[in-house]
Amino acid sequence: MLLALYRILVMLRTLSAVGPGVLKVFKTSERRLGSESRQRTRVVRPFRRCLKTLSASQSGRTSQSSDKSNYEVLKETSGMSDWPTLKDKIADVVSAGVEKVNPALSTDVSIVETTRSSFGDYQYSGSMQLFSKLTDGHEFKSSRDLAVTISNMLERGDMFDKIEVAGPGFINFHISDTFISQQALKLAQNIGSSSKQTFGRHVIVDFSSPNIAKEMHVGHLRSTIIGDSLCRALEYRGFTVSRLNHVGDWGTQFGMLIAYMRENETSFTENISDLQKFYKNAKVKFDTDDDFKRRAQIVVTQLQAYDEETYSMWKHICQASRKEFEEIYDQLDVQIEERGESFYNTLIPEVLQQLVDKDIAVTDGGALCIFGQDSEVPLICRKSDGGFNYASTDLAALYYRTQIEQADWIIYVTDVSQSQHFNAVFEAGRRAGWLDGRKVTVVDHVGFGLVTGEDGKRLRTRSGETVKLKDLLAEAKKQCFDQFQARGADSSEEILLESASKLGIGAVKYADLRNNIATNYMFSFERMLELKGNTAVYLQYTYARVHSILERAGLQTGPRSSELALPICSALQERALLLQLLRFEDAVDTTLAELMPSKMCEYTYTLCVLFNNFYSECKVFDVQEEQARLTMCVLTLNILAKCFSIIGMQPVSRI
Repeated sequence: MLLALYRILVMLRTLSAVGPGVLKVFKTSERRLGSESRQRTRVVRPFRRCLKTLSASQSGRTSQSSDKSNYEVLKETSGMSDWPTLKDKIADVVSAGVEKVNPALSTDVSIVETTRSSFGDYQYSGSMQLFSKLTDGHEFKSSRDLAVTISNMLERGDMFDKIEVAGPGFINFHISDTFISQQALKLAQNIGSSSKQTFGRHVIVDFSSPNIAKEMHVGHLRSTIIGDSLCRALEYRGFTVSRLNHVGDWGTQFGMLIAYMRENETSFTENISDLQKFYKNAKVKFDTDDDFKRRAQIVVTQLQAYDEETYSMWKHICQASRKEFEEIYDQLDVQIEERGESFYNTLIPEVLQQLVDKDIAVTDGGALCIFGQDSEVPLICRKSDGGFNYASTDLAALYYRTQIEQADWIIYVTDVSQSQHFNAVFEAGRRAGWLDGRKVTVVDHVGFGLVTGEDGKRLRTRSGETVKLKDLLAEAKKQCFDQFQARGADSSEEILLESASKLGIGAVKYADLRNNIATNYMFSFERMLELKGNTAVYLQYTYARVHSILERAGLQTGPRSSELALPICSALQERALLLQLLRFEDAVDTTLAELMPSKMCEYTYTLCVLFNNFYSECKVFDVQEEQARLTMCVLTLNILAKCFSIIGMQPVSRI
């Protein structure tokens, strides 16, 4: 006992040195784990394990690969490498050079964009790491000497204007203007010619997940739009994506609700606000009235046995909630397939028995528990009263998705506090052979922070209630419409309402997605609707500006590829814009490798800034370069449309 206390004190002292926010790692999700898990926790995880979880949580994702992301592994094994991005092309050149210097040094090559133009456009820094791996007797005096030798072996072709070595061994690449122009023209000519290739890899994305009989609130916003954006990027890359909505539609809460509605003779209502009010009343009674609690538990048993009357009430409650959810998903332009907890209910006993047979799950104090290999904190997958909980359902879902659907990649999008829970579920699945058995399945947990008000606290109404998502979206559209009217927009009210809807919804999405998803996000209508700065409104204004240029040139419907002129780099602003346009595919890769939609937002904002710099410094019409610059505008509009699509914004051609 004293030893255990000593370990805890040492760990807490270490945590306090790292920072107060670290303690959040130890929080367990009420939604996924249930109250019994909290009651039975005896000791916190060892610090080594927690630090690993912390690192994953801070980055917004929990993955099993230490060297490469799951996306990068799937990309290499799915044939996607046959469609190289700009970084891929440079990496291929470097790999060939390293192979010529010493085949034993061949390894994965990472290319990054430079932070300063004086260092060129791209950089390879692997020479230092390669030098450290060399055995005695090699010919190189330093990592810089190795980098110089590698650079001398590189095939330059027309891609590079200059390759130089800097510092202890950085190899800097200056892309040639000719290569940029030619690649930009090729991209413009082919950008809408054919659909993306599919690669036969199945990805399941579990996101949104509201609870039946409860209204969607602002807390559901992040999971919904983050998951949707990741799905859009995956679909763009050619994956087969299942967008699953793991709604809370089973369990004790329905016993409480149905029992309350029966005993109070409340007529069935399709108004989800009424259902939520009934649920709150039922919860209070359940917590304070033991007789009602027993009656509610009987109703749960009836529901699990599919009693006709009880099951019928449950279906009506689900349908009322589903109608409300679909209205919000329609507003957000989110496609999602409902597959709630009830879907896996009949599978749970079989799955838990498998875990028992493999000595992974054991009975402890009457409850069925899974103890981690380096932790005494159990994942409780069946309560001591024999009831199932969130862990039961999550294990059954993981089994179904890996063994029945045989997904290649599963991504869970929930709040960051659930990282520890999913680590435990993934570990159990791995020990059971579900993730690396006859078929390998990789898994990620994408964790996000809270939505807060400008006071830094959880966003709530003035009365202290959670902000309803439908009210928040309605207010966003209203404020955009009011701005249009204040500026004296001359369009019809119908057009203004449509534009306000696109702009308002897009502003809400972008203001969230542009942040690091693992951190808390401060919600502010005033900031997200500003015309300047990194906002959706600024992006939409840029899109509208490009559209108006092409409309003036009669090219708003898109010219034929044969009509496109070769874009040129006659000014620095032209070169910067063209190079950014060529980096779009790399931005998609980065978004999926890090599972961070903010990377696509960052790329899109930079593209808009560079276009506006170009537009202010380079005249488009009535100059010798007119056709070349119109090609740049055509390419910019098309790439912006792709960016908007991945982010989940609908473009507005007039503002």
